Amino acid sequence: MADDTPAQQRADATISPESPEARQRGFSKRLSDLGVTDRMIEVSKRVLVGAYTDGFTLAGNLAYLSLVTLFPFFIVATAVARLLGRTGDGLQTVAAFLRTVPPDVAELLRGPIIEVLEARSGSLLWLGALVGLWTTSGFIETVRAILRQAYGVPSGTSFWRLKLGAIGMVIGSVILAMMAFSFQVLLIGAEEFILRVLPFASDTARIISITRIAPGIALFGALYILFYTLTPTKYRRSDCVKWPGPLFVTIWWLAITALLPVVIGAFGGYGLTYGSLAGVMVALIFFFLVGFGVVIGAELNAALAEVPPKGLEEPHGKPEE
Repeated sequence: MADDTPAQQRADATISPESPEARQRGFSKRLSDLGVTDRMIEVSKRVLVGAYTDGFTLAGNLAYLSLVTLFPFFIVATAVARLLGRTGDGLQTVAAFLRTVPPDVAELLRGPIIEVLEARSGSLLWLGALVGLWTTSGFIETVRAILRQAYGVPSGTSFWRLKLGAIGMVIGSVILAMMAFSFQVLLIGAEEFILRVLPFASDTARIISITRIAPGIALFGALYILFYTLTPTKYRRSDCVKWPGPLFVTIWWLAITALLPVVIGAFGGYGLTYGSLAGVMVALIFFFLVGFGVVIGAELNAALAEVPPKGLEEPHGKPEE
């Protein structure tokens, strides 16, 4: 068999030895052959090794891109909302996002985002949307790279196909967000109708009210779609579970949102260290921690994935379409 190219060797050097592809080439035991305790230990080892291999670098990239692509994404959301005759949904997208970040981060971002959106109108809005689509798609590509590295699968797809697919996902995510807003409005209307017209049905109203804990549910749904869509094809089409990673990232994200302000307050804040840039540093720290959670979520899915003995093997080094 011919030697791998230098590019392939460099790619293999950054892939965890515990990825499914690396395990397939080695002598690692399958999870189905282990007991419950040994299985938990094996999965934990796979996740820790995978996250340590390149997780901090990937989390840093994701944190940087999160801050860079945030404004372009909301410009795209505003443009799509106007195109569909739902102008207010652009600001609702901003409000929904700000509810999922710590108060300090929300306070830092709210003013500049609103200012940017209000300054965009007419052709300037559409030009900004086109640039925003290109910029925001880079975030999708980074998540794709995280998942491919977790599974140990190189990509052989052309740059333009990947870019167009990422742009399609950005537009799709905006439309899904608007559908979620519409559903939430319906829930609020149903709750008010039940309380005013059918006061005896308070239990039903309470159930509907509970369903408005939707930020967490919506976050899990968005992450699941993202993970499922970007998982390498051979694993996406297999019976490998896809939900543990998104569930972990959702819990991790909400925990960071709740605990980060407490931790920062306990250490006296960052104002004395970073001065006027303290808010930006808090935002970067938040996005870095979320990014590291995404890496762990991807590694968790990969740790639970097993290449079936027959049917999914590909020659070593052959990129996936």
